[in-house]
Amino acid sequence: MREMAPVAIKRVLISESVDPCCKKILQENGVEVTERTNMNKEELKAQIKDFDGLVVRSATRVSADVIESAGSLKLIGRAGTGVDNVDVEAATKKGIIVMNTPNGNTISAAELTCTLVMSLSRNVPQAAMSMKAGNWDRKKFMGAELYGKTLGIIGLGRIGKEVATRMQSFGMRTIGYDPITPPEVSKSWGVEQMSLEDLWPQCDYITVHTPLMPSTTGLLNDASFAKCKRGVKVVNCARGGIIDEAALLRALESGQCGGAGLDVFVEEPPKDLALVNHPNVISCPHLGASTKEAQARCGQEIALQIVDMVKGKALVGAVNAQVLASTFTPESQQWIRLGEALGKLLKACNSTKQPYDQVHITTQGECLKKSTEFLSSAAVVGLMAESSENGLNLVNALTLLEETGITQIKKDHSDGNKAEATCMLEASVNGSVYKASGTVQTTVPVLLELNGSVFRQPVPLSGNLLFFRAAASPQLLPSVTGVLAAASVEIDHFSASRACGGDQWYCVGVPALLKDLSTLMPLVKEVAQLTV
Repeated sequence: MREMAPVAIKRVLISESVDPCCKKILQENGVEVTERTNMNKEELKAQIKDFDGLVVRSATRVSADVIESAGSLKLIGRAGTGVDNVDVEAATKKGIIVMNTPNGNTISAAELTCTLVMSLSRNVPQAAMSMKAGNWDRKKFMGAELYGKTLGIIGLGRIGKEVATRMQSFGMRTIGYDPITPPEVSKSWGVEQMSLEDLWPQCDYITVHTPLMPSTTGLLNDASFAKCKRGVKVVNCARGGIIDEAALLRALESGQCGGAGLDVFVEEPPKDLALVNHPNVISCPHLGASTKEAQARCGQEIALQIVDMVKGKALVGAVNAQVLASTFTPESQQWIRLGEALGKLLKACNSTKQPYDQVHITTQGECLKKSTEFLSSAAVVGLMAESSENGLNLVNALTLLEETGITQIKKDHSDGNKAEATCMLEASVNGSVYKASGTVQTTVPVLLELNGSVFRQPVPLSGNLLFFRAAASPQLLPSVTGVLAAASVEIDHFSASRACGGDQWYCVGVPALLKDLSTLMPLVKEVAQLTV
């Protein structure tokens, strides 16, 4: 089972040209770095087996088969915005963290967008090329002012915001659409939000700043172009495919679209040059992040994010491990240990020999209000310890529930007694139910209750532990001690649950696990042992 925080990253492969500061920062923090650029897929598959981390930009395709060939890979870092070139789903199933640098390209991408909007308004590239050809075509390149025009911004994240504030300085009206950013937030920086149906007819210019996903693929198509003003101009510095390229070409040829600024394409480099060669298209070879400042910033950011993760300080930029974002504190680490320990305990106690199919985790106490998700992941890791082919960890535990056999997982929280935080894990299979609850006391995870038996003193969940259920009897402990002594196993500590009639659960701390549990069965009704 992989340790998730801090994550052990000792060797990193950089497969593309990344700013030298990335390698320097990693090496200064004890990470061995190898740079091998221009590898094909087979070369990458052969090399990646020897590394814990991989740093890429946009050219390296980290596909599912590449990920499958990675032996000990724990991290894929994209020095840039987006992770379109990484199979995030395959990485998640393997328990590999995928991170990017969401802020590194922001200014550069926003500035290029503004450059294309201005170039479209004044035909600057076409006029420059005409001059180089020896022409003086003043009338041919008549332009239009941006002042008073309306700019529609699809996607109001970091880049969309920067574009809006810059174009407002030209006197443009900025409107936009974003299903995530609250309208009151975008309004605070001058963008009026509205539906796409209301936005299309109002725009003189449209720029897109969304990820490429099923809901955004072909967002500007024949139908949406038909709803726009005749002669609308469009810009795409985000991802190829957000604007339907065939529909854009048809709109350009009919005059419905008056011009396009394209930095990205569905296929890069594009083999079909119909758009690139169109006289009303200004095209660039994916230059959004191609500034010295952006490359330095992305290289620095990805290196610092990796170092912070390795040192257990923070997890920034992770796109598939949000459950870990709040775990990089000493307090949360102890609760993760508790969740795993409770899972391991119930796994050891499961006498049915069948994997649990239903799990219910309940947290109590205000301090655990936001911890149910990572505690659920930790508990599943414990429940399935050493029994999953994919190497369960906090990244993939909840993703691989089907593989583990767990068909249902419930997560609840109750503020309860705000002074006491507890975590209760309940697991069941074929009607057999097992329960355990615990807490953290002075940084130590402890067991409070097992299957209805409350321990007189909390049991520290560390080391080698032997649990057994038996009827209370003065002869029980001496008899158990005799069996352990015969097996050359000493007792480090002993805990018993409160007597309440019937059977009780007991816990013995031992320096080594018992080789044959059957030797205890004549004395007890249930027995389990584990190492935590």
